[in-house]
Amino acid sequence: MSRKYFGTDGMRGRVNEGFMTPDVAMRVGLAAGKSFIRGDHVHRVVIGKDTRRSGYMYEPALAAGFVAAGMDVIMVGPMPTPAIAMLVKSLRADLGVMISASHNPHYDNGIKFFGPDGFKLSDEKELEIEGLVDAGVDEALVTSEELGRATRLEDASGRYVEFAKATVPNGLTFDGLKIVVDCAHGAAYKVAPTVLWELGAEVIPIGVSPNGFNINDKCGSTYPQAMCARVVEEGADIGIALDGDADRLILCDEKGQIVDGDQIMALITRNWKKRGVLKGNGLVSTVMSNLGLERLLHAEGLTLERTKVGDRYVVERMRQTGFNIGGEQSGHIVLSDFATTGDGLVAALQVLTEIQQSGMSASEVCRQFEPVPQLLKNVRFAGGEPLEVESVKRCIASAEQALNGSGRLVIRKSGTEPLIRVMAEGDDAATITALVDGICAEIEAVGK
Repeated sequence: MSRKYFGTDGMRGRVNEGFMTPDVAMRVGLAAGKSFIRGDHVHRVVIGKDTRRSGYMYEPALAAGFVAAGMDVIMVGPMPTPAIAMLVKSLRADLGVMISASHNPHYDNGIKFFGPDGFKLSDEKELEIEGLVDAGVDEALVTSEELGRATRLEDASGRYVEFAKATVPNGLTFDGLKIVVDCAHGAAYKVAPTVLWELGAEVIPIGVSPNGFNINDKCGSTYPQAMCARVVEEGADIGIALDGDADRLILCDEKGQIVDGDQIMALITRNWKKRGVLKGNGLVSTVMSNLGLERLLHAEGLTLERTKVGDRYVVERMRQTGFNIGGEQSGHIVLSDFATTGDGLVAALQVLTEIQQSGMSASEVCRQFEPVPQLLKNVRFAGGEPLEVESVKRCIASAEQALNGSGRLVIRKSGTEPLIRVMAEGDDAATITALVDGICAEIEAVGK
């Protein structure tokens, strides 16, 4: 069954266009409420959001739907996505909702759902909700005596602050560390600097003045240049850049050099192995993670399990195989000992822990392997299935033969745009560039 509203990470789209309207949001609230009401207990849903102006529209629309379905609504305001996953379990709620378009600009927004176990909903559950939305939700309406009510939880940020601090080894502080933290004018603009400061660090916060429209605007994990420049300017020990909903991060060392998700996963995996707490003898990542990471792990007798792109697929594989570390090169890091979804701040705390305990600099700790040359290009096409054209198939087969087992080729269609993403990696950068350019040219030729 094809999807109409949900993508790889909940619903997402342009504000007040297509299905991202307050009317649809209210109906989604009704549908999700009906889908999760079971039993005679008081049903509750936790709703959080990032700092987009449109959150003021979607929050009451969703709340109205849930209340009309008979659910009590607990609104917590701007909070990181992983905080909502944590609060669902902490508050024994039946459902969690995060209103956010993650790293997208302010004119987009989205709706993510978490089940009572704190995990994102399965494809099957999302399709069930879609079906209820389209079939009409009048039957989900309850009588006036059965209506839910909406309240605000005033101590939500304090709960998350204490949760994050508890992921650091007992008694460890970050005294002596100077940290730049870029919150992307997003959901973590209060809690992230607070956690770092309460753990003893000298904190230089940037991206902490949200106005509803500047989220992810030349800041945060998708624009780490601002963080890097500030780290060098301030002589800081490390920089932390979160995205708009703080479920992913990018770091930089004291020299202003970028540290991506692959390096972060390698560091945490090796550290947890040393401490004897690594589960699954490796980690789970996507097809986009660098071949250098895979080679490093294999050299140490560790496994890299690959999934298709999307942190939800990483989490699914982790749950199936018992791994406790997973993530994406883009900075989603899932540490299942602590959280059920990616948490940028918690992952950063693990890196800071290693720096503080080892006494080494960020550049010494975070450079775990030499990345293999990797190139990704996007090709736009007008329609049809370019990857099924024989000339394109021959071009791809020729590229795979040229790599001859010494590299990787990943070609996939975008799930949200008419784009084909072509990625190759191998030891020779010139060869990789030639192979990617050749495939892109062939796709462009047949896709016009």
